[in-house]
Amino acid sequence: MFQETIGKKSTPVKNIVERGAVRKFAEAIGDLAPIYVDEETGKNSRYKRNIAPPTFPVTLDYGVIPEMQLPPKGLIHGEQTYHYKRPLFVGEEVYCHTEVQNYYEKNGSNGYMGFLVINRYGVDTNDELIFEEKRVIIINEAVRKGMLV
Repeated sequence: MFQETIGKKSTPVKNIVERGAVRKFAEAIGDLAPIYVDEETGKNSRYKRNIAPPTFPVTLDYGVIPEMQLPPKGLIHGEQTYHYKRPLFVGEEVYCHTEVQNYYEKNGSNGYMGFLVINRYGVDTNDELIFEEKRVIIINEAVRKGMLV
């Protein structure tokens, strides 16, 4: 289904790691660690500023790959991992994009399932990698059949 999208990338999108968004995210996940929300703690940290929680990149805009049209519902979250070169700093600009890494299918007890592997990246204004996220999306047989119609 998605073999033709392997290697396709979105155009990078500029995001700003906003203080208010970081606070709301920290509240939502129940982790109000001072390094995320308290300016004085940030100034006195080894980073000399506040950082965002490790899963904050889920809120960022990664652009669109036009050839990759996923259904709005019925997808299964299979796996998600983050690898950081350094933390995301509150107030910084981050340029994010998505790339399709792989697509494969397997026959399981609930029918044929598709596995879409995408990587999402965040780089700073010097084009230095900050983080990489790997995500596996599972497309069950019912959704696959609906997409093939």
